[in-house]
Amino acid sequence: MNATIIAQPWVDTDLYPFDSKYLRLEAGNMHYVDEGQGEVILFIHGTPTWSFLYRDFIKAFSSNYRCIAIDHLGFGLSEKQEDTLGTPEFHSQNLAEFIQKLDLKNITLVVHDFGGPIGLGAGIQHSDRIKKVILFNTWLWSTKELKEANKINKIVNSGLGKFLYLRLNFSPKVLLKKGFSDKKKLSGKVHQQYIHPFPDKASRQPLLQLAKALVGSSDWYQQQWEQLDQLENKEWLILWGSKDEFITTEFLLKWKNRLPQAQVTELPYGHFVQEEQTEEAIGMMQEFLER
Repeated sequence: MNATIIAQPWVDTDLYPFDSKYLRLEAGNMHYVDEGQGEVILFIHGTPTWSFLYRDFIKAFSSNYRCIAIDHLGFGLSEKQEDTLGTPEFHSQNLAEFIQKLDLKNITLVVHDFGGPIGLGAGIQHSDRIKKVILFNTWLWSTKELKEANKINKIVNSGLGKFLYLRLNFSPKVLLKKGFSDKKKLSGKVHQQYIHPFPDKASRQPLLQLAKALVGSSDWYQQQWEQLDQLENKEWLILWGSKDEFITTEFLLKWKNRLPQAQVTELPYGHFVQEEQTEEAIGMMQEFLER
């Protein structure tokens, strides 16, 4: 069912010193890391990232927990197929299958960016297996009414958007950096680990597919939002980068209204709190997990 495979030669094993594992899903081979023992922490990334985003969290928590971090199909070290249906619905179904095949229980689900709807969608399917939820900047509701989302949608569905994403690798090269409030927090060495998984036009299709799904999957997000009662009684920790220019504190307000019992901390950083304020985020997660 699963196998250990040597990672790609571009992977910086000093930064990411984990054994690579693969699980055969109906849609393809999913790469993941599985480090430590104990209760499960399941890390779900968005775009254009991969499990590398959580490397320091895995190092910190694997002494006391079983840390599992996946790469969505088409991302990181997972299988890349040019014709893969790269919607959040697709990725969420893959994650639900992954959880079931590994028979994961008492899961602390950690989600961010597109990993929010992907992870929460799978969590709703397997609500009996979810114990806690840790949420970084993300959403789970209709996006088609959002002005900024529609601006982005217009670009990514144009010839220009296709050129930027597929020819120039715009998402990891430019947009990722734009997501940092302190650009110095993104070293060249780390940035390359986000650029390398997408070396050519074919490999960049999953990036474009998710970008198109920001509004394209709006109805599906709303369906998940309406089913969130399946997870509302879990313990929630929200760690929010308040300087995120797109997934702003207005999004956070919607989460607060829906989850008044959630523990919420705003951090004065951008979209990638995991990179910009790693130690502080780990400390807050540690307190939450030990509660």
